[in-house]
Amino acid sequence: MTTTSTKTTVDVRTIAPRDRHPLIFGTFSSLAQDEALLLINDHDPKPLYYQFQAEHGGEFSWEYLEEGPDVWRVRIGRVAACCS
Repeated sequence: MTTTSTKTTVDVRTIAPRDRHPLIFGTFSSLAQDEALLLINDHDPKPLYYQFQAEHGGEFSWEYLEEGPDVWRVRIGRVAACCS
């Protein structure tokens, strides 16, 4: 298992919903391999996970650190894409 260092925290609880995913993906794009961001959200970000799967499958890690009921914390890491 690759250990990722948390580079930044993205707390989207006060961000307008339409702006959340662009902010998260922009922050993810700025990460180097083996770095991670800490996402703090007010609900389970499972739809975001599926969007990551679709757009960055194999290039990210997803680890729940806290799972509600009021706050969700997820470490999202950038990992090396697997070769085929």
